[in-house]
Amino acid sequence: MKDLSRRMDGALEALNKEFTGLRTGRASIALLDPIMVDAYGASMPLNQVGTVTVPESRMLAVQVWDKSMVGAVEKAIRESGLGLNPSPDGQLVRVPIPPLSEERRKELTKIAGKYSEQGKVAVRNVRRDGMEALKKMEKDGEISQDEMHSWGDDIQKITDAHIKKIDEATAQKEEEIMQV
Repeated sequence: MKDLSRRMDGALEALNKEFTGLRTGRASIALLDPIMVDAYGASMPLNQVGTVTVPESRMLAVQVWDKSMVGAVEKAIRESGLGLNPSPDGQLVRVPIPPLSEERRKELTKIAGKYSEQGKVAVRNVRRDGMEALKKMEKDGEISQDEMHSWGDDIQKITDAHIKKIDEATAQKEEEIMQV
């Protein structure tokens, strides 16, 4: 049971990490976390080629460590699909965060919904694994049918609690996104 709960918590943590990458109109260093840069013949996370800071509420700055990587960092940010337009300034890449339009806000809430659904699927997969393990234990005679049903109910309660947490996190994120 603890293992199932831990795995479901992992799905919830992954969802929250995905949510930090969704823009809400305020600059956040987590916004650039998913960006990968083609550096030294390999694809590397942005935070491994430079330091990301928030100098202003609507501005991110990436201090690139290797001057030859400035162009690659700029290209990676521009092509990330986040709607950002970086501008290089020496070894510093400034990334202004444009205000979100109503259309873009609605688009972001749909993306949040997709992330939410992926989280729910992950939780349900953990539940399915747990139920299959119970059925196998019952078939092998390790537990009785009553114990299987009792534990199955416990697994369902844990699943329902995690789905509820996912729904709450999604509602909170959607509210955050739609806030002007």
